[in-house]
Amino acid sequence: MAATATKTLPRLKEKYRSEIAPALAEEFSYDNVMQIPGLTKIVVNMGVGEAARDSKVIDAAVRDLTAITGQKPVVTKARKSIAQFKLREGMPIGAHVTLRGDRMWEFADRLLTLALPRIRDFRGLSGRQFDGQGNYTFGLTEQVMFHEIDQDRIDKLRGMDITFVTTATNDDEGRALLKALGFPFKAPADEVAKVAKKKGPAFQGKKKK
Repeated sequence: MAATATKTLPRLKEKYRSEIAPALAEEFSYDNVMQIPGLTKIVVNMGVGEAARDSKVIDAAVRDLTAITGQKPVVTKARKSIAQFKLREGMPIGAHVTLRGDRMWEFADRLLTLALPRIRDFRGLSGRQFDGQGNYTFGLTEQVMFHEIDQDRIDKLRGMDITFVTTATNDDEGRALLKALGFPFKAPADEVAKVAKKKGPAFQGKKKK
């Protein structure tokens, strides 16, 4: 009789179950284990506006997303025609992938431990990108930080938006979950300093006479 193959649990999923979920339950004093926030899905979206002029561009985007996520993307099409952009209804304008289950956990692990650390001069992710309900979206400007991408086959650099959808009911819960999973959020002081630098001296307050 053939031995039954044992399915290996994704590393980050195992860590969530054994360490992160119990820690969150204690931190927020939940009465029910069903209240503990978790990951529902990850959506990776790559907009490719120039696909309206060159069909090969969408093929390259689909190829990159497939390599990065391990799942075939869905091509996003224009819902209406826009004359000034020479865009017709039904034209491809991007591609997206929705990851769930083990594939979601495996992608999150690769993203956090391998891809993000490869970004040049990376100083962490902004903690201001939550939507008010514990879901988090951030953008990457290029795809080359993923090991799955063959840099010799890249036709051009293209960015993407990545959304982590959680069961959290507010941003504090969502932030605690993602931070425990390994999200390298910037320290609040760094966030304030960055905003102050953008807005100039007026943001920092008037000088005392």
